Amino acid sequence: MKAIIQRVTRASVTVGEEQISSIGRGICVLLGISMEDTQKELEHMVRKILNLRVFEDESGKHWSKSVMDKQYEVLCVSQFTLQCILKGNKPDYHMAMPTEQAETFYKNFLEQLRKAYKPELIKDGKFGAYMQVHIQNDGPVTIELESPATATADPKQLSKLEKQQQRKEKTRAKGPSESSKERNVSRKDDPSASSGAEGDVSSEREP
Repeated sequence: MKAIIQRVTRASVTVGEEQISSIGRGICVLLGISMEDTQKELEHMVRKILNLRVFEDESGKHWSKSVMDKQYEVLCVSQFTLQCILKGNKPDYHMAMPTEQAETFYKNFLEQLRKAYKPELIKDGKFGAYMQVHIQNDGPVTIELESPATATADPKQLSKLEKQQQRKEKTRAKGPSESSKERNVSRKDDPSASSGAEGDVSSEREP
């Protein structure tokens, strides 16, 4: 899981012509969920975001207070493009969690934030919508966070997972080949043969 944290004087989200959420002083969180993220990564990120010391204290000392210490607001925006892997100059998003899973995961993330802080101070955009995000960065202060699993992931393993996802997409797009049809027939004829099915994982999403 990856997050971009920006300290803001104000921020808002607009969908179409309608402003659906806004905050004053606080932080804006752009969150990218990967296909490998679990509850452990979610809980780690919630703790880090709420306890990140990006504000000054009453005496003016910098990097002393968190958003919770100051009782400021948090605006969260789902941002799957943070999971981008470049293929030359073309962005590829196969490492992002598929949409349906990601929506449930993101709602859980918001729920955990609200449980750990004040629910009325946690705002969010609209998952899956084409949004205009207006951020007035204060400083500017921008900090990138990664969950431990993301930060320590083996690049070779990530590449392997990515290739597996691409093969699934190609197989799903082409449909079963003649040889696979023949194998399926032979499996039906042979009770001892094992069978399995690939999950339907979609990664083609517009930002």
